[in-house]
Amino acid sequence: MKTKSSTQDQVEGKFHEAKGKAKKLAGELTDNPELKAEGVGESVAGKIQIKLGEIEKVLGRSSDLKRE
Repeated sequence: MKTKSSTQDQVEGKFHEAKGKAKKLAGELTDNPELKAEGVGESVAGKIQIKLGEIEKVLGRSSDLKRE
């Protein structure tokens, strides 16, 4: 099983965050609370994915240093 790189997590997170912001705005403009809520959720999920990528990058570097 292949795992995602930390950079890929960060890129995908930024995509989801932007997509969520667009959905939230569309929900506000069309007075659609379900779409707005979906956008907020996706934006938050994107932010979490970005942070996970950052954490993986730091932990990956730490484990690389310990091996040397």
